[in-house]
Amino acid sequence: MRRYQVKETKEISKIICNQCGKEISVRNGHPEEGVFSVDYEWGYFSDKDGERHHFDLCESCYDKLLASFQLPADIEE
Repeated sequence: MRRYQVKETKEISKIICNQCGKEISVRNGHPEEGVFSVDYEWGYFSDKDGERHHFDLCESCYDKLLASFQLPADIEE
C-alpha cells in the first residue's frame, strides 16, 4: 500500500517596493538585490492591536527612511 503526503510550497516570484513601486528581480525564489522586509504584528496598547503589517522596501527607499530618523539607527559591520 502507498500513502502520499500532499506538499505545497510557496516561492517568491516578484517583489515590488511598497514605497516607490520598483520591481526587484527574483531568481530561484531569492531577490537579486537588497530588500528590507517587514512582517510585524501590532500588540496591546496600540490602535492597531491584532493587525499584521507586511511590506518591502528597495535599498534606496530604505536609505531615505533611515535619513529621516531623528536619532540614527544603530548600524554594525
